[in-house]
Amino acid sequence: MKEQPPADHVARIQAEWARERPDLDVSPQGVIGRLHRLGLLLTERLCLVYRRYGLSEGEFDVLATLRRTGEPFERAPGELAAHTMVTTGAMTKRIDRLERDGLVTRRRSAEDGRGRVVALTPAGRELIDRAFAEHMENERSLLAGLSPQDAARLESLLTAWLARMEPPPPAPGP
Repeated sequence: MKEQPPADHVARIQAEWARERPDLDVSPQGVIGRLHRLGLLLTERLCLVYRRYGLSEGEFDVLATLRRTGEPFERAPGELAAHTMVTTGAMTKRIDRLERDGLVTRRRSAEDGRGRVVALTPAGRELIDRAFAEHMENERSLLAGLSPQDAARLESLLTAWLARMEPPPPAPGP
């Protein structure tokens, strides 16, 4: 009977390492390698939707962050950076592009004349509302290969793991 090849790319890598380094337990690659590959594939598929709306992944994230804050759909650039986990320099570039395209505005803060506030424009709100609706349809289709029970179990496992890996969110201000 002929031996079957491993089921996927990660399994092939594990088999090669097991052959070359039988002294090491390569089982963690089964989870980490597949999560990494899934992350890359998911990002690729998610970005297809963003590009249809003329947005990069980061620009979509900025618009979505502003939209979900509620009226008046604005935040300080530093808050946006914290909510999207990028540096303030990277945030400035994103805001520059979105402002150039008429999707956000920047103005001085009424509370602190030195600070700035970034706000969605009506065009930005309309664009993110359409893009986010399609984004949710896309995410639903990406999960279609899992049963609702498997998706719920996976979400629970990932939530627990992330809680152990990720630093806790900052406490709300006064």
